[in-house]
Amino acid sequence: MRRRRRGVVSLASACSVLLVGAALPVLTVTAAQAASPRSVVRDTQPSWATHSAEVTLAPAAKSITARVYLAVRDPAALAQAVAAVSDPNSPSYGKYVTPAQYRARFGVTPAATEKVSVWLRESGLRVSAPQQNGRYLAVTGSVTSAQRAFGTNLGIFRHDGGSYQAPAAAVTVPRDVAPYVLTVSGLNEAPARAKSKVDVGTMQPVVTTKSADTTKPALTKKPVVVKKVVESPYPPGYRTAKPCSLWYGQLKAGTKAVTKAGTVALPTFEGKTLPYTVCGYQPNQLRGAYGAPTALTGKGVTVAVIDAYLSPTLRKDANQYAKNTGTAAFAANQFHTLLPAGGFTDQDSCDAAGWSTEQSLDVEAVHGFAPGANVLYAAGRSCSDSDLFDTQAAVVDDNRASIVSLSYGSVESAQTGVQAALDTALFKQAALQGIGFYVASGDNGDELLSTGKRQVDTSGNNPYATAVGGTSLAIGQGGQYSFEAGWGTVRYSLAVNGRSWVTPTFYGGAGGGLSTLFARPAYQNGVLYPSTSKHRGVPDVSMDADPNTGMIIGLTQQFPEGVHYDQYRLGGTSLAAPLFAAAQALVSQALKMRLGFANPRIYAIEKQQLASGVAAFHDVTPAASHLANARADYTDSLSAAGGLAYSVRTLGDDTSLATRKGWDDVTGVGSPAAAFYSASGR
Repeated sequence: MRRRRRGVVSLASACSVLLVGAALPVLTVTAAQAASPRSVVRDTQPSWATHSAEVTLAPAAKSITARVYLAVRDPAALAQAVAAVSDPNSPSYGKYVTPAQYRARFGVTPAATEKVSVWLRESGLRVSAPQQNGRYLAVTGSVTSAQRAFGTNLGIFRHDGGSYQAPAAAVTVPRDVAPYVLTVSGLNEAPARAKSKVDVGTMQPVVTTKSADTTKPALTKKPVVVKKVVESPYPPGYRTAKPCSLWYGQLKAGTKAVTKAGTVALPTFEGKTLPYTVCGYQPNQLRGAYGAPTALTGKGVTVAVIDAYLSPTLRKDANQYAKNTGTAAFAANQFHTLLPAGGFTDQDSCDAAGWSTEQSLDVEAVHGFAPGANVLYAAGRSCSDSDLFDTQAAVVDDNRASIVSLSYGSVESAQTGVQAALDTALFKQAALQGIGFYVASGDNGDELLSTGKRQVDTSGNNPYATAVGGTSLAIGQGGQYSFEAGWGTVRYSLAVNGRSWVTPTFYGGAGGGLSTLFARPAYQNGVLYPSTSKHRGVPDVSMDADPNTGMIIGLTQQFPEGVHYDQYRLGGTSLAAPLFAAAQALVSQALKMRLGFANPRIYAIEKQQLASGVAAFHDVTPAASHLANARADYTDSLSAAGGLAYSVRTLGDDTSLATRKGWDDVTGVGSPAAAFYSASGR
């Protein structure tokens, strides 16, 4: 758990923390500042900025750029207002405000903004005019001035293989200014980059072994895939290998298979002949399986998709994909973009080309499931947390979209207190304006194998966001819903002799669990498992995310023969989040209103379902027997010319997370069923 400092301290006592070992000198302040009582700005010192990790002080003359985010007026009233407009049983439900009305009621007054500005200027910092509709003040100046303003030394600390500047103690501000300061960013210079939660389940070179043991040995971590560097704005080409099925169970893996050892028949797995993975569901299959009414298309609703960067062929690819899969292309005024001023940065460190895959998946999932909805694609300047947050804030201030899909994030232990505070403030504003955020829950299960610690992902951990988990979806020949399992994959390789499946390796699963940062919200009372938990449970809902039962997508890629459009199967909770966002667009159209922050309604529907038996959600529970698919992959990712590699991919094996009746930490309350689109939650 993150170390947190609480309470009010004087500047002198805050500085005394730095005397341990006498490595960092006491901060020099004026007599007036030392006498002025100060308040701590919570969670502004990173957990890794410790005495044992210190290297030296930041150079006194070094220039710094920071942001002082301003707190809302009357935060208690804001929380009450958000609860009222989000609760289907409240008389204020759905009575949202405009951005201007929000600022008039809860924004910082000009007098308060000036008070903060005067304090910063008197400390020697240069202060900009209020930015982002008064959300923050940008400040620049020397390290010396910043230390004077924020009551802490800025040190250089070892962290994550590098050395970075960060506050040596929590930031403090004058007590008379503290009510107007939400948090301070920019003093911590360690890179904080979001990662997309897209998953193709790509094949690694087959691990050969003589062992035929398929009992339950300890799982190993999924191997790290080292991406080939391509000098192109497009991602490297990839194709789904055949054999694969057009619907779940169409083809069985009892035919001959070609391996490096020769031609063999695929062996059974746990005594069963397995079905081949699907080639990739098309949008109409997903709409049918999840009970989407034909009359509902999302018309009149705007869904925002936020990712880093902008593929130059995003709309063109989406239209080609729509044509290929039987969906109407975007109409003239149906697709819009919201771009950052000044262009993009950090393309190399963020793998800008790789984000094109995420963009196409998100846009095509939304448009395919809700073909009548407007799509607002909003691009982050880079993959950094701060740039993506700026884009999220721009979407909220823009206010065209009432539904926002986010398919990126990080692990909770990497989330700074600053970022958590900013997310909460923005999500509350969004909720009051009738905007809901739908966030992918993650693709590494409980994260233990990836990070050495069981934890949830951001920003779905926030109680004011809807976290979307993942399932493995089986769709029958007629497009009907057959079954779902919680997404959790263990991969078995085909042994060199072709007679058994060996080397079990965890290969991805829906993220979930209990947050250590956020308390259990009231809407999860009586639903969360275990019922005694006092923390926020993740996820809230789920949809198809398994890359072995995923959706086919299309985009322009870099192939050996040149750059062109192609299609392949893709998954991850990066698929589940935009699919559920699109499902909500159908609900919004049906109810003729913005849905706003959806969790109170979702859990009210779940409680109604438990009481009445009317199934608005598919309750995803453990299968009666172990489920698995056989999967073929091109060893060169492109064609059978380089050979085929075969593996088994299981269903329902998600680390320590597991499905159960009711809410669970893989699928939340479940996935949408036909009754979901007309359920009111009242």
